[in-house]
Amino acid sequence: MKLTRKNLKGSMVALVTPHKKGEIDFDTLKKLIDWQIEEGTDVLVPCGTTGEAATMTHDEHKRMMSFVIEYVNGRVPVICGAGSNCTQEAVGLISHAKKAGASAVLLVTPYYNKPTQEGLYRHYECLAKTVDIPIVLYNVPGRTGVSISPETVARLSKISSVIGIKEASGNIDQSSAILSLCDLAVVSGDDSLTLPLLSIGAKGVISVVANVAPRKVHEMVTAFLAGKTDEARKLHYELLPLAKNLFIETNPIPVKTSLAMMGLVREEFRLPLCEMGEGNRKKLEEVLKSCGLLKAGQKKLSMTTKA
Repeated sequence: MKLTRKNLKGSMVALVTPHKKGEIDFDTLKKLIDWQIEEGTDVLVPCGTTGEAATMTHDEHKRMMSFVIEYVNGRVPVICGAGSNCTQEAVGLISHAKKAGASAVLLVTPYYNKPTQEGLYRHYECLAKTVDIPIVLYNVPGRTGVSISPETVARLSKISSVIGIKEASGNIDQSSAILSLCDLAVVSGDDSLTLPLLSIGAKGVISVVANVAPRKVHEMVTAFLAGKTDEARKLHYELLPLAKNLFIETNPIPVKTSLAMMGLVREEFRLPLCEMGEGNRKKLEEVLKSCGLLKAGQKKLSMTTKA
């Protein structure tokens, strides 16, 4: 399914990458994908921050994109994380995503090298001209050290293949300015701000919380877009403890720990990420219990942390 500015909406999960003995655990990944689709998730987004793409080799990154797209088999759209701080490197990843059949690509602003606004514009312009595939910009200055300005976003909106932006700046004014300047689809990149952003015109969320509570995140977004604001608000407050506690340590440490506690993945990360501190682990476990996500005697997979 090709995504456009009009149909980029709903609950989109920033999919975790399960590991087993240091390798991507594709068998567990299949189960996660099936569960997400069964629970109503509208779009799958592999190879992002939550998917630990930063520690994937290029071959792993490409294999992961191809695997998810092939296994999903058109059941829902797939937006592949394919960004880089090197423009030419991004071209290679985006080209592979297009060849594999991705519905769109999610392209983070170049990290570490801190380009100017003109540099950001030229980076995305080059990518859009080189590979013809729908593009979702990704603004997450807390990770990258640079924020794409609303004016630059509006300038990029004149490129037809740029269909939206994942806004994870934590600044509602930023999203308000973007929405006032252009017609790109804005989706939340901060779970705790999804409802506020929907209220000003955003169309959905690329969600970390949806990894552990996919049905409820889907229902909240769907309710709001259907005009059922009271129902959406109720679900927002039910999800808020998860939205806060899944970020008490660096993402995706808490969400993968949660999924391990729920018996869905092994508790395994790649360095430099590692297991949670004991105090935060206890806090997280209590929140999961209070949200009904942990049950007595829950079967867990072997929890082995390995680089």
